[in-house]
Amino acid sequence: MKKLKHLLTVAAIIVFAAGAFAQKAKDSTKYNFITIDGKGGIHNHAGTKLGYITKDNIVNDNQGHKLYFIDRDGNVIDAKGNKLGKAAKNGNYYNNNGEEILQLKNVDEAKCEILDPKGHSWGYAHRNYKLHACAAHCFFLEKKKLEEAKRDSLAKKGKS
Repeated sequence: MKKLKHLLTVAAIIVFAAGAFAQKAKDSTKYNFITIDGKGGIHNHAGTKLGYITKDNIVNDNQGHKLYFIDRDGNVIDAKGNKLGKAAKNGNYYNNNGEEILQLKNVDEAKCEILDPKGHSWGYAHRNYKLHACAAHCFFLEKKKLEEAKRDSLAKKGKS
């Protein structure tokens, strides 16, 4: 009887842990989801504005700081002058090695879907801003990863 009780307890812990990890993975995806509205506003999954695109194709954060721009050749250049990748005319985004990172798929007359190479959706963009759709997604995703790494590093130092 004791062995059965112990076995059931272990099974319950495994099921609970697996459910918790599965939920975390599912939830983390929605935080990478962005939309670009018809006015150039860039928003996260919850509708919080992350930045905006100017008429000159410059992307700024909410404080008006320049984040990146796309030059005539489609090169995505950050505020420090570093080339981040390339935005093709169809909206697809390539890293500096020429590897396709994200692509666009037309949904209707006004909206495009941002897809990874496996076809998973990462957001939507108004067709007027399709050149920025994948670049903006990659930029804000990378920024989020850097902030999380910095936060994790500070947390580890605090525990030491």
